[in-house]
Amino acid sequence: MHEQVDVVVVGLGPGGEYAAGTLAEAGLDVVGVEAELVGGECPYWGCVPSKMMIRAGNLLAEVRRVPALAGDTDVTPDWGRVAGRIREEATDDWNDQVAADRLGAKGGRLVRGRGRLAGPRRVTVEGRTWEARRGVVLATGSRPRIPPVPGLAATPYWTNRDAMATKDLPTSMLVLGGGAIGVEVAQVFARFTCRVTLIEGQDRLLAQEEPEAGELAAQALRADGVTVLTGVRARQVSYDGAEFSVLVEGRADPLRAERLLVATGRHAEFADLGVETVGLDPAAGIVPTDGRMRAAEGLWAVGDITGHGAFTHVSMYQAHIAVRDILDRPGLDADYRALPRVTFTDPEVAAVGLTERQARNRGLRVRTAVVPNASSTRGWIHGPGGEGFIKLVEDADRGVLVGATSAGPAGGELLYGLIVAVHAEVPVEQLRNMIYTYPTFHRAVEQALAALR
Repeated sequence: MHEQVDVVVVGLGPGGEYAAGTLAEAGLDVVGVEAELVGGECPYWGCVPSKMMIRAGNLLAEVRRVPALAGDTDVTPDWGRVAGRIREEATDDWNDQVAADRLGAKGGRLVRGRGRLAGPRRVTVEGRTWEARRGVVLATGSRPRIPPVPGLAATPYWTNRDAMATKDLPTSMLVLGGGAIGVEVAQVFARFTCRVTLIEGQDRLLAQEEPEAGELAAQALRADGVTVLTGVRARQVSYDGAEFSVLVEGRADPLRAERLLVATGRHAEFADLGVETVGLDPAAGIVPTDGRMRAAEGLWAVGDITGHGAFTHVSMYQAHIAVRDILDRPGLDADYRALPRVTFTDPEVAAVGLTERQARNRGLRVRTAVVPNASSTRGWIHGPGGEGFIKLVEDADRGVLVGATSAGPAGGELLYGLIVAVHAEVPVEQLRNMIYTYPTFHRAVEQALAALR
């Protein structure tokens, strides 16, 4: 079968689904190709179910803080309620019919299967070929990166998908990886009474963020009973049918647990995508794009495969730009200088732009400031659970912020003003002369601005 259409979108995660639906609503003949569930990782195994879990875990933590502030309490965790909500409210028991119907209602056609490029503006799916008059949008996302630890591949280890879908909470769990997924799941499971040990090969958690963020995350996890091991690597993994054993550097005895979660990052898979047929390098690891998300003639790429972060908001941002370009509508090129990210631990760790190290590595003359939440009135009013800080990174020669971290209660929400400051390059002197609401957590930004040096 060979058919001509206007656009083929390969991969219907958040960015791909938006692109396919919007282009179809604009009157184009659009085919969307998806090998798994329409909507992608985020609504079924990532952002949405994990935040439901986190919300539940945070409620347990808040109840346990009541005696210090307001009275006596008692709470009995029930994982079944979390698992039920994920199945019923978030994922429809991992059924994507609602999303598929949504695409159809916009005029797009869904083709289930694995798409592969077969030359410029050509996509094949299981023997069928579509030729796209305007072009192809690649939005194939990423997969968990599984480290080559001896023995690991032969075991029934978990990835984030298994953790999101579990109906039964394990009594104990080992976590390989101290990035966002690892620390979020570790904290939630621990708050529901699972005994958790987290193993991170770097010398701190959240190694891509500021050192202060990693220290805060480790303190928070340990307070919830998580055993945090940093600067050690797994040497051997085995499974006896009931329990995992993990040998790590520096320890003679193995670590043991009922479950093993591998959360050591994600990567794009290009082996079967056919990018070489359009002149791209399948070994590159990413699909490079220009400011309009163009990867080649008649080819756009959005999301994880572009290498700008495995975040839904990046995928959606890029999809907006690609759609504008395909429809020949005016708009700004992609701009990643104020790329935000949030780790939804308690306290939340949110950041935008460059870390101090990244800024210095770029040769900038840097001034920084770190102000703890406790130094603000709202911080000590909040009491237990109010830990956190504001860190600012300034390009001293230009007098603008190039990065910031907001850690603490609702740290991700507080980040918004800092995103605006970094993206719009608002002069630090102007930020210093704003009025900051009293008493709020964001008032600590004012203190951090005053402390820049």
